[in-house]
Amino acid sequence: MTYEDWSSFAQTWGTLYFTAIFFCALAYALWPRNGKGFRRAAQLPITEKDNGDDRPLA
Repeated sequence: MTYEDWSSFAQTWGTLYFTAIFFCALAYALWPRNGKGFRRAAQLPITEKDNGDDRPLA
C-alpha cells in the first residue's frame, strides 16, 4: 500500500471512528439515568463549605 492509500484509509475510517465516539459520549451525557450525577456535579462549586475543600465526594 502506498502513502496515499493509507492516508485515504485513515481519513475515511478515522472520521467514522471519531463520529461514533462523539455519538456515544453524547448519548451518555443525555441519558436520563445520568442526570442526577451531572446535576450534583454542577452544584459542587456552589455547595462547598470552603475554598479548597478536598473531602471525598461521596
